[in-house]
Amino acid sequence: MAVDWIGFSYAAAIAFGGFMGYKRKGSVMSLMAGLVFGGLSAYGAYNISSDPKDIKVLMFSSGLLSIIMGLRYKKSGKLMPAGIMTGLSLFMVFRLLVLIMV
Repeated sequence: MAVDWIGFSYAAAIAFGGFMGYKRKGSVMSLMAGLVFGGLSAYGAYNISSDPKDIKVLMFSSGLLSIIMGLRYKKSGKLMPAGIMTGLSLFMVFRLLVLIMV
């Protein structure tokens, strides 16, 4: 059983981003979204660690986050945080699609 370090790192980045949004701007919504999506992503990474073909939870969370943050990036044009999170989420979606094909 191999640990999905990339998936757990992605989950930690999401949770940390939510915490930083709360710390810098006082946004409780950022904190809650970061914890919810980070928790879902960590659970998905745990599932992938157990069964490499079980990508449903992580694909759902990273796909939804890429859409949400992509729309925020398109609206604001700011690279931080929306552009970075969009890029990370799209990378994770691409990685999961490759993982399921192999």
